[in-house]
Order: sequence, then structure tokens, then C-alpha cells
Amino acid sequence: MALWGGRFSSQPEEAMFALSRSVHFDWRLAPYDLRSSLAHVAILQEKKIIDSDTGKKLEGALRQLQKEVVAGTFTAIDSDEDVHSALERGLKEKLGDVGGAIRAGRSRNDQVATDFRLYLIDHMIEIASQLLVVQKSIAQLAQQYVDAVAPGFTHLQHAQPVSFGHELAKHAHAFTRDISRIHDWLERANLSPLGAGALSGSSLPLDPEKSAANLGFSGVIENSIDAVMDRDFAAEALFIIALVGVHISRIGEEWTLWSSTEFGWAKLNDAYSTGSSIMPQKKNPDAAELARGKSGRFIGNLTGLLTVMKGLAFAYNRDLQEDKESVFDSVENLLLLLPAVSGMIATTSFDKSKMKAAAPLGFSLATEIADFLVKQSVPFSVAHEAAGSCVKLCESKAIELHQLSDEEFLSIHPKLTADVRALLNVDGAIAARTSPNGTAPSSVKKQLDTLNQTIATNSAWVASERRRFSGMMDQ
Repeated sequence: MALWGGRFSSQPEEAMFALSRSVHFDWRLAPYDLRSSLAHVAILQEKKIIDSDTGKKLEGALRQLQKEVVAGTFTAIDSDEDVHSALERGLKEKLGDVGGAIRAGRSRNDQVATDFRLYLIDHMIEIASQLLVVQKSIAQLAQQYVDAVAPGFTHLQHAQPVSFGHELAKHAHAFTRDISRIHDWLERANLSPLGAGALSGSSLPLDPEKSAANLGFSGVIENSIDAVMDRDFAAEALFIIALVGVHISRIGEEWTLWSSTEFGWAKLNDAYSTGSSIMPQKKNPDAAELARGKSGRFIGNLTGLLTVMKGLAFAYNRDLQEDKESVFDSVENLLLLLPAVSGMIATTSFDKSKMKAAAPLGFSLATEIADFLVKQSVPFSVAHEAAGSCVKLCESKAIELHQLSDEEFLSIHPKLTADVRALLNVDGAIAARTSPNGTAPSSVKKQLDTLNQTIATNSAWVASERRRFSGMMDQ
């Protein structure tokens, strides 16, 4: 059922209707369209734009449609153009022409902008909730491996020994920033376009502020033209999702490397691995690899929407029909991915002895020599040169740093005494790094305590927002 047509002498060609039709993907907005419709009917009735009897009939039919949509007994049909026309068809099937009274003071332009914001608010809160689950899995795993020793890497080369719990926890801190971004996004996105009409507001005595409050919005978008054309909230949500995808991709890369034969550090749970159709010995880290792969999809969806938004003039343009599929795809794929990643992390075990054996390789303790000399009042540039000379000598003799003789140390620098040998072990090197953000187990434990407090604070925020918006959903 089309919501327009009075000035047209013919119906759209089949090809045009097929191009224009969006109900096959925007049906996801049906619960939110019904919410915004109920808020709109309440104002129409309160302001006596429709009479009380009509208002009660519309409200009753909308609530019945809510139940039918949830149950799947009312769905779109082939002749429906979009979610809005499908639901108005449902109203008219129940009420006859009275169902059309709901269109007073409202355009599909402000209607879809409202529905889309409600959808994204609901789902971004759910994404924050799922990120917290992943964070908890990482924090718990990090706690188990605080005292485990592993090589740290820069440039994919051995750098310095670290607490493996410290290595793992870095991912949880990245997700803290993602959740913070969702929090900030909600502050900007939580404004209502309803009442903006097609672009210029309405001459009917509506109450956009009250409609906004009834829907859980914190206010109304001030400019009606901006209200119907703005999709910054969608682009920003896609940016957040893309950045979450990048962070998850890093996890996927590390888990893939750590579970390889070459590393042999990680043992993945069978429940989060797959096999090969031809090689019976294979145990593939597919959850980790898909975590990497999905990030490309998220970045592509962001790029696509930004390109659609570029150069749109004046107010609403039909180009904006292309705003939804990329958002739906990113939201749904991220919510599909996060539980698998969380499960993969929570069920992975690591070989502590193999990691510790690898920790001193690649002369990763060379910085300890430089620091030893600095403590003897040697300028760091000189100390750095001396430590490099120690490495060069070891490479020529195919030995490790601790295997240099006392005489060889002194030949490189007169203050490089035998006392340096006590520092050339991974446990001591790690324990010495007690700065607040350092890798010493004592520091890492404090960092994890703070991280867990942040997780608890964010969990309370998510629960509060869920209650607020779910309460609006029930109205």
C-alpha cells in the first residue's frame, strides 16, 4: 500500500517499485515504528487533532499490531513498499479509513529518522553489554596469567619480557574506550526528529518535546531540516563498530599466531575450533580468523554510508534509503561475533613453560644491561651503545647475554661489573617494572583491580539504560 499517489495518473512500473521497495530490510524497524506511532497518537489525541474515540481505536490497533509483529502473525507482503506502509496497511485492515488518521502531522521523513535512532540506541546498548562480557572474559584470563612470563613484542620481534596477564589485559582496555564511545554517542544520538515533518515542522499544534520524552529521548533536534537529513548518528555508530572490529581483529590475529605450531602457546577449546574436510589432523582457529575477517566488513559498511551521505543537498533525499542495510549488517554481524570471541577467550589455555622459555630469546634482556649502567651514572646513550655491543659479541659467539664472562662485560664498559648478571633473568626484569602502568605482577594486579571497577561501573550504566529504554518499549 503506497502512502502517496493522489497527483499521479498511473502506478509505478514494476522495475521502479522493485527499486523503491525497502520493506525486505527495513521491517527490522517495525517495533520501533509502532513505538513512535503510539507516542504520536498520544499527542494527536491530547491536542484534539483527532477525537478521543479515534485515538483509542488507533492505540488499541497499534498495541495489537505490536503483539502480532512479535508473534510473527503480521508481516509485510509483496505489495508493501516499506515498513511504514506495511504497518499502516495493518491499521486500515483493523480500522478501515480511520487507520489513516495517524498520518496527521507526520511524514515518513521524520518517522524513519525516529525509528532508525530508536533501533540504533537499542542495539548499541546491547553491543555495549556484549563488549562487557568479552571484557570480563579477558580480565579473568589475564588474572590467571599475571605471574606467567612471556616475551613481549614490537615489530613482531622479541622486545622485552612481560607478564602475560599484562599482554592479555591490553585488549580489555581497548574495549573500555569502545564502551566510552558508545556512552558519548548516546548523548548525541538521543534526540528526537519526530515533529519535523517532511522538513519544515508542522502547522498542527503538536508537542515534539513531549513525544520525545515519551520515547525516552532527552530532547528534540532543534532544526527540522537537520532532523530529517541527519545520519551522523548512524555513521558514528558504524565508526564505533568498525573500531570494535579492529580491536577484535587484533585478538583474532594474536590467537591465530599463538595457536600455530610455530608458537605453540595457545590451546583452543574444540568448541571454538573447526577441522578440515581433507586433512584430519587440522584444528583451525576459525573463530579468531572470522574475527579478523569481519573487521573488513565493518570498515566497508562505514565507508559505504559516508559515501552515500556525501554531497546530499538541502533536506531529505531518497539516497538515504541506502543508510540502513549497512547499519543492520554491521550491528547483526557484531552481535553474532562477540559471543563467539568471548567464548574463545574464556576457554583458551596457554603453555606457561613454553612462553617462559621463549621470553629471553632474541636478547630481550639487553635493556637490563643499559638500565644497570644508567644506575651507575652512565648516560643512557652510552649505556645503550654498550648493551648493543654485548648483543653483537653474543651473536658472534652464538651465546646468550648471561653467558658472557666477567672479563667480556668489563671489556665493553668498565662499569659493567659481574653484578649485572643478577639482572639477566626474565623474572627479575619483569618484577623491576613497577610503574603504575608497568608489567610487574604487582602493578598488573592493581591495573586489573581498576579495570574490574570500570567494568562494574559500565555494567551498571548499561543496565540502567536498558531499563530506561525497555520501559519505553513497554509503554
